[in-house]
Amino acid sequence: MNRTTPRPEVLVSGASIAGPALAYWLHRHGYAVTVVEKAPTVRSGGYPVDVRGTALDVVEKMGILPQLRDAHIDLRRITFLDGDGDQVTSLHPHAVTGGVTGRDLEIRRGDLTDALYAAVRDDVEFLFDDSIDTLDQSGHGVHVTFRGGGSRTFDLVFGADGMHSRTREMLFGPEERFHRYLGHCFAVFTMPNTLGLSHETVLWNTPGRAAALYAAGDDEVHAFLTFARPEPPQEAAGDPHAQRALVAEAFTDAGWKVPDILAALHDADDVFFDAVGQIRMPRWSHGRVALLGDAAHAPSFLTGQGTSLALVGAYHLARSLAGRDHAEGFTAYEHGTRDLVTRTQDRVGEGAGTLFPATRQALERRNERLRGLSGR
Repeated sequence: MNRTTPRPEVLVSGASIAGPALAYWLHRHGYAVTVVEKAPTVRSGGYPVDVRGTALDVVEKMGILPQLRDAHIDLRRITFLDGDGDQVTSLHPHAVTGGVTGRDLEIRRGDLTDALYAAVRDDVEFLFDDSIDTLDQSGHGVHVTFRGGGSRTFDLVFGADGMHSRTREMLFGPEERFHRYLGHCFAVFTMPNTLGLSHETVLWNTPGRAAALYAAGDDEVHAFLTFARPEPPQEAAGDPHAQRALVAEAFTDAGWKVPDILAALHDADDVFFDAVGQIRMPRWSHGRVALLGDAAHAPSFLTGQGTSLALVGAYHLARSLAGRDHAEGFTAYEHGTRDLVTRTQDRVGEGAGTLFPATRQALERRNERLRGLSGR
């Protein structure tokens, strides 16, 4: 954009991963960017995430790859246990995930969000502790009212506000139209590292149930409890007590260290509970508003690719808009990104079969495959 042309003003909803990444690239392409985030600040902590493939090229172009490499967790092994807590096998994680040693990254979610925020905070406006209340599109812009009060008009608006996107709901309707439930629920939280784990994961399985302890370092661990359930847990939506009760019921007779994990669940103040699912939409934009990241196409954590898709999608969306009007840009964005998204989402069965075998026979076959990988 030359200096005599006013910079288009755009709003990004969400300051986790996709939002700041998009803000970075839109700023580079000449846009005046505002990011609104309902949390009071950038969210630190969180469970580890993967950055793989083309996403590594994106963060390298952003200049944050060295910082992320310094934050790499370097998980060294994953140990699988049977229902009695006996070891099935112990492997390097890449033998299971197909990752590339020395290239792929696994980092704490908070370390990635901190790096993205630092890369863009001096160039764009951030509105924390606020969110979009209404969107009113016209031929010339999008009039936005904010829940914190006030209103502004933007040339474009982007929803990067996660799987349960409020922006998507305002544009396209209720989430259930696009949510594909994958038959499991999960809870994740932190707890004391009573087993002395270090840079490793221990995964206990019985048919349809899994308990994992993930030690990114030597201090606390991330605990994951996952269980099969035929229907989504609608009765527990938004009710932390009901969610804890649902998890505890699913693991009532579980062995190994699961009773200790359930006790930690009861006391934890950072529990995140949800259904395992995907977002599948026929289109990701409407008028002057577009979605990206999990808001548009959450692949589920079973793929291990949600973060990478968010980073790649942000890069392609900003590049697609450069030199085009918004309608052409949004079309180019979908044309260039949807195939990768679809292929990633379609791989979800592979992750479920390894982590959460649903039957005794499936669990036995999984364990035999894992023993084969270890050469035993």
